[in-house]
Amino acid sequence: MFSSQSLGGTSRPGRILGPSLDKIIKNVAWRKHSQLVSACKSAIDRLETLKDSSDPIPNSPILGFAPVDAESVLLPLIIAIDSASVKVVEPALECVLKLFSQGLIHGEIDRQEGNDSPSVTARLIDSICKCGGLGDDGIELSVLKVLFCAVRSPFVLLRADYLVQIVKTCYNVYLGSLSATNQICAKAVLAQILLIIFARVEEDSMEVMVHTVSVSELLELSDKNLNDSNLIQFAQNFINEIIEGSEVVSDLKAFPSAQLELRNGDDSGSAEEGNCKLGDGELNDEAESNGGSKIREDGFHLFKNLCKFSMKFSAQENPEDHLLLRGKILSLELLKIVMEHGGPTFWRTNERFLNALKQYLCLSLLKNSALSVMSIFQLLCSIFMSMLLKFRSGLKAEIGIFFPMLVLRVLENVLQPSFLQKMTVLNLLEKISHDSQVIIDIFVNYDCDVDAPNIFERTVNGLLKTALGPPPGSTTTLSQAQDIAFRLESVKCLAGIIKSMGVWMDQQLRVTDFYPLKGPENDASIESINILGEEGAAVDYELLSESSSELSKAATLEQRRAYKIEFQKGISLFNRKPSKGIEFLINANKIGGSPEDVASFLKNTSGLNETMIGDYLGEREEFSLKVMHAYVDSFNFEAMDFGEAIRFFLRGFRLPGEAQKIDRIMEKFAERYCKCNPTSFSRADTAYVLAYSVIMLNTDAHNSMVKDKMSKADFIRNNRGIDDGKDLPEEYLGALYDQIVKNEIKMNADSSAPQSKQANSFNKLLGLDGILNLVTGNKTEEKPLGANGALIRHIQEQFRAKTGKSESVYYAVTDTAILRFMVEVCWAPMLAAFSVTLDQSDDKVATSQCLQGFRHAVHVTAVMGMQTQRDAFVTSVAKFTYLHCAADMKQKNVDAVKAIMSIAIEDGNYLQEAWEHILTCLSRFEHLQLLGEGAPPDASFFTVPQSETEEKTQKPIGFPHLKRKGSSMQNPAVMAVVRGGSYDSATLGVNTSGLVSAEQISNFISNLNLLDQIGNFELNHIFAHSQRLNSEAIVAFVKALCKVSMAELQSPSDPRVFSLTKIVEIAHYNMNRIRLVWSRIWNVLSDFFVSVGLSENLSVAIFVMDSLRQLAMKFLEREELANYNFQNEFLRPFVIVMQKSSSAEIRELIVRCISQMVLIRVNNVKSGWKSVFMVFTTAAADERKNIVLLAFETMEKIVRDYFPYITETETTTFTDCVRCLITFTSSRFNSDVSLNAIAFLRFCAVKLADGGLVCYEKTKESDTSIPVVDEDASDGHPFTDKDDQVYFWVPLLTGLSKLTSDPRPAIRKSSLEVLFNILKDHGHIFSRSFWMGVYKSIIFPIFSSFQDKIETQSMNDDQSSPNSRFQQPRMGSMWTSETSTVAAQCLVDLFVSFFDVVRSQLPSVVSVFMGFITNPYLNRSIGVAALLRLAGDLGHRLSENEWKEIFMALTEVAASTLPGFWKVLGTMDNIEVPDVSQSYRDRDEFFYDQGSTTDDFEDDSLQTAAYVVSRIKGHIAMLLLVIQVINDLYKVHQQYLSTANIMILLEMFSSIASHANELSSKTALQVKLQRACSILEIPDPPVVHFENESYQNYLNFLRTLLMDKPSLCEEMNVEAKLVAVCEKILQIYLNCAGCLTEQKCNQPVLHWILPLGSAKKEELAARTSFVVLALRVLSGLERNSFRRYVAHFFPLLVDLVRCEHSSGEVQRVVSDIFQLNIGPIIMDL
Repeated sequence: MFSSQSLGGTSRPGRILGPSLDKIIKNVAWRKHSQLVSACKSAIDRLETLKDSSDPIPNSPILGFAPVDAESVLLPLIIAIDSASVKVVEPALECVLKLFSQGLIHGEIDRQEGNDSPSVTARLIDSICKCGGLGDDGIELSVLKVLFCAVRSPFVLLRADYLVQIVKTCYNVYLGSLSATNQICAKAVLAQILLIIFARVEEDSMEVMVHTVSVSELLELSDKNLNDSNLIQFAQNFINEIIEGSEVVSDLKAFPSAQLELRNGDDSGSAEEGNCKLGDGELNDEAESNGGSKIREDGFHLFKNLCKFSMKFSAQENPEDHLLLRGKILSLELLKIVMEHGGPTFWRTNERFLNALKQYLCLSLLKNSALSVMSIFQLLCSIFMSMLLKFRSGLKAEIGIFFPMLVLRVLENVLQPSFLQKMTVLNLLEKISHDSQVIIDIFVNYDCDVDAPNIFERTVNGLLKTALGPPPGSTTTLSQAQDIAFRLESVKCLAGIIKSMGVWMDQQLRVTDFYPLKGPENDASIESINILGEEGAAVDYELLSESSSELSKAATLEQRRAYKIEFQKGISLFNRKPSKGIEFLINANKIGGSPEDVASFLKNTSGLNETMIGDYLGEREEFSLKVMHAYVDSFNFEAMDFGEAIRFFLRGFRLPGEAQKIDRIMEKFAERYCKCNPTSFSRADTAYVLAYSVIMLNTDAHNSMVKDKMSKADFIRNNRGIDDGKDLPEEYLGALYDQIVKNEIKMNADSSAPQSKQANSFNKLLGLDGILNLVTGNKTEEKPLGANGALIRHIQEQFRAKTGKSESVYYAVTDTAILRFMVEVCWAPMLAAFSVTLDQSDDKVATSQCLQGFRHAVHVTAVMGMQTQRDAFVTSVAKFTYLHCAADMKQKNVDAVKAIMSIAIEDGNYLQEAWEHILTCLSRFEHLQLLGEGAPPDASFFTVPQSETEEKTQKPIGFPHLKRKGSSMQNPAVMAVVRGGSYDSATLGVNTSGLVSAEQISNFISNLNLLDQIGNFELNHIFAHSQRLNSEAIVAFVKALCKVSMAELQSPSDPRVFSLTKIVEIAHYNMNRIRLVWSRIWNVLSDFFVSVGLSENLSVAIFVMDSLRQLAMKFLEREELANYNFQNEFLRPFVIVMQKSSSAEIRELIVRCISQMVLIRVNNVKSGWKSVFMVFTTAAADERKNIVLLAFETMEKIVRDYFPYITETETTTFTDCVRCLITFTSSRFNSDVSLNAIAFLRFCAVKLADGGLVCYEKTKESDTSIPVVDEDASDGHPFTDKDDQVYFWVPLLTGLSKLTSDPRPAIRKSSLEVLFNILKDHGHIFSRSFWMGVYKSIIFPIFSSFQDKIETQSMNDDQSSPNSRFQQPRMGSMWTSETSTVAAQCLVDLFVSFFDVVRSQLPSVVSVFMGFITNPYLNRSIGVAALLRLAGDLGHRLSENEWKEIFMALTEVAASTLPGFWKVLGTMDNIEVPDVSQSYRDRDEFFYDQGSTTDDFEDDSLQTAAYVVSRIKGHIAMLLLVIQVINDLYKVHQQYLSTANIMILLEMFSSIASHANELSSKTALQVKLQRACSILEIPDPPVVHFENESYQNYLNFLRTLLMDKPSLCEEMNVEAKLVAVCEKILQIYLNCAGCLTEQKCNQPVLHWILPLGSAKKEELAARTSFVVLALRVLSGLERNSFRRYVAHFFPLLVDLVRCEHSSGEVQRVVSDIFQLNIGPIIMDL
């Protein structure tokens, strides 16, 4: 024997092999194993001579040894392992373990085809695997160790066959070992081996980091009988020791070439994949062997074999093979491990491995899904979970099959589910729900695909059904505990789904920063993921489905979803009314309009009701018949047996029950069958009759209601002679009979278990009806699956057909818009599930999940802007707070209150209108808190003095003392709350008549204690958090709070102020927001304060106004820059309420509030002055004297003490101040107020003139601006600094101007004086253009009312009856003579003072005075005096043209009245005024009805005559005044008058005199007027006096002119005019006396003359003076002039001598003329 110290030599392998071989020699039986002993000794001897080689030796299995030496030393180990002796095998395995663990065995271990002598390492592995069947526990563990080390060694590349052999060996240990420890270790080793192998496949490298498998996790689903902690710990240590003990001594870098051999080498034929038979229907992978790396080739081969292991089924003779079932479970467990640890790179992108998943793993899932073993189902679910989470992009079609089969089928079974099975599905869905991307991808790729099932929708609806539990009255196998568990898990899943949707949404919005991703790859927010192959080639899938021409045009998934929804709507309509459904789909362009298109739709579309299809095909309408023909023609029955053909034909629809419909369908079927098989029957009638017979036979044989079954002979006999009179062969009919009897003809859907219609339709689409029948039926044995290989092949054909089609395209979206469609699908089920669970369950976990679901649902719907859904969720949570029915409150309701508060904090930016529900809850919560604390009702706040209101609102809402259970709980407010009410009721406890028991009060008190979980901090935090809301959210928040506050305050029984105080708070919190946002907030608050301020409840209105005052005081603390309007907007509610409120108390409160604010914050008031003055303006016109006086008191202080602040930054407020003062001037309560207001206006003018405005910025408002540029203005220079102030004079001066029309004389006089004093005192600072505007818009309007009335009356003379004109009120009655005098004097003074600037306004000023003269209702002397004074002060300064303008104005006045005057006189033409003595009866026939309103014609005519008399008198007085003015102006200013102006005067005298003569000549008119005056007892019109005065003044003017300006008179021929006037006067006189010669020339000679009557004598007496004057003027002519003109008037002198005179003076003057003038002329002849 060799010494153990030197055995094996000095080499590293020798130091391991020597002692082991020596131990084998010692343990072996020499006689029995002599060959082994010899080999061991020979090997030891050789080892003594071998040394480690410094250079790597290629193809050597042992590091440092030559191949021959290596084989010689390993051969004894192989022989020892093959010896089957435990004592020999054990040291051999230990030696091999050390060689592998220390990395001494190198190389590739493969089984070469055609090579009968495998390598020594291959034989070694074979031997190790074989010895695993010895049955010894220790040997089994050693084998496991050796194989594990071999696989783990990075220097040994085990190829596919040996990997499979190793796995099988471990399988056998697991299945065959009698030791539980060995079984667990074998399972752990298998799992660890697979982790190593597939980690290398992922990295394509031998060097990988692999985590250690957890033994306890391996026993979760199966082998629970082995689940012993000691065994598990042993197995875990077993794995850990192998991994930790496998230390590689040699450096890998020292042997790069050897390492290189083991990696990435090409293998073209190492795996015999082409010859690998998987059984019926399995696919061949031969075409996929594409020469990839060896590591990946081996991994692929092993994966395929694992799938094969999982698909082994028991034989028919031994259906319950538990060992095989255990092996199947192990295979599935290993597949689960592989799938769970599949790498993220290679597995998801390698086309070959994806195809392997589709072909092998999916096939395994299909086959195993038929088993009813729970552990297998759980493993299938786990594997499917991994497929879904990791490989869904490449397995879209497959997932679309397995999800309904594994998940939805179980989920939708509500009545008779397996508890463990359904819990497994629910746990699976819970895991899925935690992956947000999976949830989104499921919806996008299935629910938005027309050809895919609605997985997301069905999942949500299934969870809803589970959450609601079995329907009432239904029979179920579930216990109550199981049902509760189902409900809880389903609610968890729903909550997880909506949470994941929110998480995904938040991620997308955060990534995109609320903007869509930009880039060409994301234009439509859809990405098509191309699956990259091993060679880097992409599988080019079409983006959209090929099955629909319209769908191919869709550009977005949203359109695809919308298309699918509409398409399903058409299907649903078809299932109710087929014709309507077809019409809808055709009109919506979802199917074509041709019969062929409709037939294709009926044949290929899933979800259609087969009965309805049959009914539609059997219709007799033309289009339906064409569709039926096209449907039947679409089948190809060529080479089909008749029975097979009819079975194939009837699988897609159910024959209708009506015989005629069946007849039409079968007739067409027979025709089609004979066309496809021309030689089958002689005529189509044969096929038609036989088809009917087959249908009858099928019904007879398979209908349980038929007792007497048809025999084969009967069937043959019934079909005799149907083939054109001949019989069909009996063998043929017999075979057909047997076929129908043994296998019923039925539709595809008939083979599946009863499920929902939707599930059936999708199962039909996926071809899973047979599989589901096996799974859902009562069959637990595996036997039927083996007999149904055709079905497996059919499904695999479907997999292959779907490859590369639209449903295999995987879509990934980044646009959150897809969530809208998801929410539309799931919101209603989620709302129902959460609501019902929350209502019915008191389980804390369930209610917590429901509330979490509500929170996440609100988050998603709110952020997505889905108002209806958001409000539904928020309303539901709000109702579940039970704050409206506090006596019934529980802990879950308190949790709902917390949820409401969390929603408010987390999603406040998106709640919008839903804020109302949240704030309503907060209001009710606060109410309950106050009641519990014994606080007084809010109504008590309304009685608090105003000075204390602000301090009250600053206090906390709650009170510090504890709950009071005594009498405080018996107040009416508490009773109302205990009674409760509906959620929507505005006031709690509406049913006030209900009684409240002591128990209810006790419950209420205990529930109030529950509310202590929520403190005031949480409540107030929501309002404080409003500062963080965005600009849109804060506006919505304020709107909702105002609405809630409105409801609180309008409560008729218990108005509350909680929300009102919070409004004040949030206004404080948000006052520092940017101006634009704050403006929007205040618009809402402003409307609220106005609305509540106008409330009929006085206490509420007062409280609100005081709250507004608090806000205003706070707001006025902020500085405001110039030209902003925020303060004005802020104070506007005061203005509106002041203007609209009918309550004197409110108006007085507003005045006091404004006064207080202004006096305290006067330094900060800027634009707010406008609102302040508007309030005071409204107060000035108030009906209450105290309000007026209070407001004026403040105004007085403002103007006196704070005038500079008014216009500090906003100059337009000066005009508001002026308007306010002007309004005070109209106060009817106290004249002192009005006079003081006028005085303040004077004060304002002084300040304005002195530069009292801080800002001189021009502000022109449309309602106050006036034209300030006159066309005649000669200076066009720009305004100076002082001129900038003129724009502020306008409202002040205009206001004073309007005050001049005040009905109170004192106010009129004072305003006139102040106005003209202001203009006179400060007019020097006005520019000429502004002066023009002052006259036109301020001064002249004072007098314009009178002129306008005169003009209006003149224009309407022809339209108004004399009676109506006579009854008009006296114009100018508001102006007294004193006021008119003052106004005229002020105008003259002002005009004279600034004549140089305003002289262009002379015509207008004169026209004002003319208005006085022409106005019959004013003192005309005022106008005369003003005009004379104006001329007197300006006479020497007036130019010739200006004098002309004055005279032309007088001329115009005289002329303008003539047309109207003559028109008035014309009204007397048709009126006959009777003599005084004539009877009224005789006079009635002369009256003409003038349209008067009275029936008394006499009175009407007399009134008309009286009016005419009045007009004549006024007209004469006016013309006489004009004559007087002319005379006075000439006398004083003749030296300034030019010839032209004098000519104007002459024309005026002449025209007036002519007019007077014309009026006097109308004797008939005078007679009528005299009679009327006699009757009316009024003086006659002074017509004679008017004529006398006019001629007399004309004559005097001519004589004066002749005397003063003889030279001018010669030029103007004044002397001739003088003689003509005298001559006219003499004619008038003689005509009156009746002695005019012209009157007698044609008359017979009179021998005597009657004396004149008294009337004539009086007239002659009146005319005596002006005749005497005329005679004296004639006598005063020079002799030559007299001689020249005597011939004209001598006959008149003669007539004077002859006529009668009333005075002897005329005769004396005539005598003098004859003596002194005519006599000398005669003497000179």
